Amino acid sequence: MTIYDIHAPLPDDIANLPEEDFSLQVREHTLDEIGKSSSAGFYRDALRRLRQSRASIISFWIILVIIVLAIVVPNFTGYTYTQQNVSGKNLPPRIPYLEKLGIADGTMVLTNRKKSSLDNTKRFPEGSVLEIVREYTANNTDVVDVKVDYYIYNGVSPTEYHWFGTDYLGRDIMTRLFMGTRISLLIAFISVITNVIIGVIYGSVAGYYGGKVDMVLTHFAEVLDGLPYIVVTILFMLLFGSGMFSIILALTVTGWIGTARLIRAQFYRFKGREYVLAARTLGVPDRQLIFRHILPNTVGPLITRAMIAIPGAIFSESFLAYIGLGIKPPEPSIGVLLSVGQSVLLQYPTQTLFPALLISVLMIAFNLFSNGLRDAMDPTLRGEEG
Repeated sequence: MTIYDIHAPLPDDIANLPEEDFSLQVREHTLDEIGKSSSAGFYRDALRRLRQSRASIISFWIILVIIVLAIVVPNFTGYTYTQQNVSGKNLPPRIPYLEKLGIADGTMVLTNRKKSSLDNTKRFPEGSVLEIVREYTANNTDVVDVKVDYYIYNGVSPTEYHWFGTDYLGRDIMTRLFMGTRISLLIAFISVITNVIIGVIYGSVAGYYGGKVDMVLTHFAEVLDGLPYIVVTILFMLLFGSGMFSIILALTVTGWIGTARLIRAQFYRFKGREYVLAARTLGVPDRQLIFRHILPNTVGPLITRAMIAIPGAIFSESFLAYIGLGIKPPEPSIGVLLSVGQSVLLQYPTQTLFPALLISVLMIAFNLFSNGLRDAMDPTLRGEEG
């Protein structure tokens, strides 16, 4: 191949070539394909990383399913959460189709029953006795452990179904559980939203103005944070009575302090940035500087903290209800059901099993989703592949 100097005159054999022997050669893909596409914003990048966390996505769907069930189930069970049936108290779970497999079939084993009493149709209605599990002698008396259909045994129609059983007043536990989940979630969401609003305003003012304003506000928050939580709750119960309002007040009286500290720290971080100083030089008012120029930078940590606070609020409400400082009967909550169920844990374990299982799933799901959200919104991980 012959190489020609572009600055030297072309040889005669090339200079005299006809024009039709030349063709325009264009290099393909000269544009940078990456440069052609728009850059991903912070929230789009965070969403992409969140989607790559399988545990967080599964947790999100579990939370969504529980919320939907809490809204829908109490309206379709055929019972209300206050409906009582004393003849059908403490019934075991009975679920259609599963009963044919021997699971949740409404049966129970009664222990230490006289064998002769099995012939008494008043005590053991016809069709209630299924099988004798164990037979032995005690004090010269024939004694048996007998498996019975507990619904027929209590005079309840065998076509009646209680998926999670009934409590000591014959109230449907599934209806009360999901109604209680609705109330517990409502208390948690209202208290967390209230804490976020108060914390954002309080922390913004303290962090933006600094100096004496920050010192006074910070010391006031520290004094509140030192108040005993249980004592404050009892005082609210005495003033306003037991109920949702008192519990929400108890969860918000000091619950906003952590959010305020977070926002205050973020304001100290961003209020000295060049774009904030430029806006202040142009005469932008303080309110606009706070809520338009600085506060948006705290949205990521704020959302993460709010999501982490929700399971904490659910647990706090359940704890208060468990020790008798919950909402008024007959209103249910997860803590109320746990408190009632633990008193008959050995005799009727399913009354504790389902509320304990539901609150465990809620706590784990919220914590896993919060952890994934925290990692997704971490600015130091922006642009990294999961």
